[in-house]
Amino acid sequence: MVKTDQQRQTININGHLVDLTSLNKTVWPEMGINKSQYLHYLSETAEYMLPYLARRHLTVIRYPHGISGESFYQKNCPPYAPPFVQTDTHEGINYIVCSDLATLIWLGNQLALEFHVPFQPLDTDNPSEIVFDLDPPHRKHFQLAVKAAMMMKDLFDKLDLKSFIKTSGNKGLQVYIPLAENTYTYEQTRLFTAFVARFLVSEQPGLFTIERLKKNRRGRLYIDYVQHAPGKTIIAPYSPRANPDALVATPLYWDEVDNGLRPEQFTLPTIPSRLKEKGCPFQAFTEVKDNQPFDMILEWIQKHQKA
Repeated sequence: MVKTDQQRQTININGHLVDLTSLNKTVWPEMGINKSQYLHYLSETAEYMLPYLARRHLTVIRYPHGISGESFYQKNCPPYAPPFVQTDTHEGINYIVCSDLATLIWLGNQLALEFHVPFQPLDTDNPSEIVFDLDPPHRKHFQLAVKAAMMMKDLFDKLDLKSFIKTSGNKGLQVYIPLAENTYTYEQTRLFTAFVARFLVSEQPGLFTIERLKKNRRGRLYIDYVQHAPGKTIIAPYSPRANPDALVATPLYWDEVDNGLRPEQFTLPTIPSRLKEKGCPFQAFTEVKDNQPFDMILEWIQKHQKA
């Protein structure tokens, strides 16, 4: 949709006029990716990305001069946003709600490069998914995240929980469990996330930790279950990351998660062709929400804690 050598143009997206500027500006210097190519990426992946942005209070990280320049977080919708940009006010912040292609492309033109979303839709205080962030000390230790993810998959399969996985777009992996919407509180999901994290640490104390202070992790992978909480956010599926190699937070099929997996396989230039070839691994994400046996698992954990 956005392929041009011009520096400026106005395009019509479903009846909304979107101004595109500085289209030749370099965004990822080491990858040779400019703004026009970035906007084209957003247009090609929008149908896969937008379901995870819609109905969410959006936080973006903007890089007005590309990833080599200064950046800033943006939560409040700026006053110069066009009228088609939807917003929702929560706790004094007028958040952008990115539910359509025009808004996504407008944000891309503002060089919003990272899209972060909370764990719940905007019309509820309860999470609609559980996410475990598996954070190794360095990208060269990525296989620690693979090992933790496979242990989680084995556990969740035994519990009959459907789980999904994506790269973080940096050095780790993130494991998702979809939940029925507006059914469980963060207090209830914390019982489960804490149980799973402590189980993994008890199985492999030399590899995994729940220690929040980096200096005390001693080279172990951090299982971040505390981040799954009200007011916290996670990088959205298919969002680029502002690292030199333009990695993308990429949904994976579980059979791709093995010792040969590397984050560098999933870059902004490669994702559109990957989607055309393989489809989206999160395709069934919404379908399984109402069929998770989470009530029984919570009941077992609560009994186990009291015993």
